[in-house]
Amino acid sequence: MTDSHTLRLSASSWSLHRSLGAPGIYGPGTNIPHESHGRGSISLLEAPALLAELGIRTMEICHFHLPSRVPAYLERLRDALEKNGVELWSLLVDAGDLTHEVHGQRDEAWIAGWLDDAQRLGAKRVRVIAGKGAPTAANLARSRAALLRLAGAAEARGLRLMTENWFDLLSTPAAVHALMDDLEGRIGLCLDFGNWRGATKYVDLRAIAGYTESCHAKPQFDARGMIEREDFARCIQITREAGFSGPYTLIFDGPNPDERAGLTALGAVLVEAWAMAGHVQ
Repeated sequence: MTDSHTLRLSASSWSLHRSLGAPGIYGPGTNIPHESHGRGSISLLEAPALLAELGIRTMEICHFHLPSRVPAYLERLRDALEKNGVELWSLLVDAGDLTHEVHGQRDEAWIAGWLDDAQRLGAKRVRVIAGKGAPTAANLARSRAALLRLAGAAEARGLRLMTENWFDLLSTPAAVHALMDDLEGRIGLCLDFGNWRGATKYVDLRAIAGYTESCHAKPQFDARGMIEREDFARCIQITREAGFSGPYTLIFDGPNPDERAGLTALGAVLVEAWAMAGHVQ
């Protein structure tokens, strides 16, 4: 954690998905769709330099944006991060279902395989999906057992495991509490603004904000394609009230195809909202 008065700007490789050529998203039981890589205006190796130019010194990488998992490539990417002074906060493993009755063990093994890659890249953390099934007692128990096994494997590699308020399993505050309170403090939470909606969104986010170790600052956009500033500011306020001092990872997937401009605009909105939230406290 850092000084609560210091804003840490980060960006996900998802915010550059179109610039990277929109590589195919894949999961357990499938291989990297190599034909979908190398079609963008930039490569993943160039992403750290682009972010550094924007004043962003922390990054998260989606697993499916890696065009190769061979050690030599991972070392080149780590070198690019270090050369540009960009910290790799986490590797985002965006597939797999730990609660699946048939494929759960297969998916757990697949997720575990990414831990070595994260270590080679110099990541601090790995974020995984807790599960996609309904938040039943059986599914929560299945998720807990798998997450604790993964946490042990992560810890052995100097990594911290995180999950996120995402998919059905963690779609409500009650489910998040039920799981997080039973994980012995060994798994952190990535709070994503954009995963929950509806009339109780702010109440629900506030209810789980105390677990937050990482934040996906994902805005909503209005009919004109503009960032809904009030919604975004309220989410920032919730994290500041909870004492969050980790990185705010910009998640830009708005209608503007210019992702560099989109990141710049979103970053400016975040800086303004963060400063205003500090004055309100």
